[in-house]
Amino acid sequence: MDFDHSPKVKELQARVQHFMDRHVQPSEQRYQQELRANGQWQTPPVLEDLKAQAKLEGLWNLFLPGAHGAGLTNLEYAPLCEIMGRVEWAPEAFNCSAPDTGNMETIERYGSAAQKKQWLEPLLDGSIRSCFAMTEPAVASSDATNIECRIERRGGRYVINGRKWWSSGALNPRCKVFIVMGKTDPKTPDRYRQQSMILVPREAKGITVVRSLPVFGFDDAPHGHGEVVFDNVEVPLENILLGEGRGFEIAQGRLGPGRIHHCMRAIGQAEAALEKMCRRVKSRTAFGRALGEQTVTLERIAEARIAIEQARLLVLKAADKMDKVGNKEALAEIAMIKVAAPNMLCRVIDYAIQAHGGAGVTEDFGLGSAFASARAMRIFDGPDEVHRNQIGRIELRRYN
Repeated sequence: MDFDHSPKVKELQARVQHFMDRHVQPSEQRYQQELRANGQWQTPPVLEDLKAQAKLEGLWNLFLPGAHGAGLTNLEYAPLCEIMGRVEWAPEAFNCSAPDTGNMETIERYGSAAQKKQWLEPLLDGSIRSCFAMTEPAVASSDATNIECRIERRGGRYVINGRKWWSSGALNPRCKVFIVMGKTDPKTPDRYRQQSMILVPREAKGITVVRSLPVFGFDDAPHGHGEVVFDNVEVPLENILLGEGRGFEIAQGRLGPGRIHHCMRAIGQAEAALEKMCRRVKSRTAFGRALGEQTVTLERIAEARIAIEQARLLVLKAADKMDKVGNKEALAEIAMIKVAAPNMLCRVIDYAIQAHGGAGVTEDFGLGSAFASARAMRIFDGPDEVHRNQIGRIELRRYN
């Protein structure tokens, strides 16, 4: 594999970095102020300004290959996603934030022409947001065959009943559509053909967002994660994605890119944490020496740099394989990076927190919320244990 990015990608890297330096990072304080002033679930006006500017500069929908997006491969998008990931809320400014990226890819790949017209177009425009509802509180959702939410066909409608949680985007007031995974035929012998995915308008009667679910006290507003009840929610038959029993097929197509996008952003988050750590230890003195001269500090900086570089190379390898042979054939590499990147990020942020002392556990430097997000990443989109088991099984097949 060629580790040098193409001229096209280098040019985009420079443009995205310039946008971050000139527009996003100077707006961080304003973003937080507007979030507090306007209510936690309202989108800060500065974000809308940034979205308009990014669209004007052609830095829009960079994540999506094909005619609807920027036409980039996974490998080409990786360094751009990394740059965006340095600021937690920045990806939305480029219309490249989860769960919308995964939902747009899902509708673009599996949706009908009518579904694309109704939902994909406004999502691509950034005028609405969306939610992905898969995980459930009553079952171990790491095994998605456990999911109990029912999608029953009654005449010319589907009726949905179930309780979901960690439904990304459910509390955002601009969320207009849910992609819901549930069982259409629980009696089918093939457990992987029982599930389906369906598009559910947010305003449909019977949807109740019960509560927000903070991560270690951080609510991720205005995006947020919610516990949602679907009580006899009716939608037209044409809202089903791809067809009944195709839910797992869609999930595999959706989660591959989604997982690696999280890992790409994790590299950027780790770089930001290491930068904060280095600036801190160069400016503080303890026991007569700068913190940066202490052996333990130097070792941690070195370990962080090594871990970041290792994770970045594995991300690029996984992205390259996805481009060349498809998501299914790159299953092991996607699983490997989904384990490696969040663990690396937790470790680097922990070093940064320690270097900041008491300041590290405040939100003055954003390390607490970054650590909460990194730790949660070891669970969402499949916990470490599931991915490790998958990697182990794939490895053992080589010895059959």
